[in-house]
Amino acid sequence: MLVLLLALPSPAAKPNGISQVQVARRFLLAIIHHKWKEAYRYLTPTARQQQSEKQFRQAAQLLAVPAREYGPVLDLYKLGYRLRDAATPEPFVAFTYRADTLQPRPHIQLDVTFRDSTARQIQSFRLVKLAH
Repeated sequence: MLVLLLALPSPAAKPNGISQVQVARRFLLAIIHHKWKEAYRYLTPTARQQQSEKQFRQAAQLLAVPAREYGPVLDLYKLGYRLRDAATPEPFVAFTYRADTLQPRPHIQLDVTFRDSTARQIQSFRLVKLAH
């Protein structure tokens, strides 16, 4: 019996099932398709406490507006860690609209941040205008 237990993977070794990139993509697609309640559920409890659903919708609409020009297809642009004034690096995932990436340089990126590398809820999001 003991041998069997040792052969089983530990609960900590289980994969999370969904990556931060997948969470960010689903969140952004929900916004693009105006599924506000669905997108709102991806936020951390702290982020939901800081803004009502109505406030979230107003902020999220800024990310959805470019879809009228570029269409709803997203491409992963970059992912990594931001080193800010905080002691811990901030994981982020950035997407661009596919039609925008056909330009010599993309004009905007959709930026999603997480609390840490294990988090699967979104801490913050924003639209970043890229300099040309």
